[in-house]
Amino acid sequence: MNLIAWVVLGLLAGAIAKAIVPGTQGGGWLSTLVLGVIGAFIGGSLFTFFQTGTLALTAPGLSIPGVFVAVLGAIIAIYLYGLISRSNV
Repeated sequence: MNLIAWVVLGLLAGAIAKAIVPGTQGGGWLSTLVLGVIGAFIGGSLFTFFQTGTLALTAPGLSIPGVFVAVLGAIIAIYLYGLISRSNV
């Protein structure tokens, strides 16, 4: 059941982040899923860092605040990927 929650959270967060960030990010549903899962880890880790002051690899659960944190993390991941891919051109 946890795996299904991760897939749903990843797809939802990735799709919302792609809709918010201007430009074209490309990719299909699989890249959206991966973006959302990476975003969940980035957002969850940053949220834990700001809350407790310790850096730990965590991810939010499937809830409204969890989706919000995952979307913020996915937006950060899109921004970082854009910085990396532009510097190689």
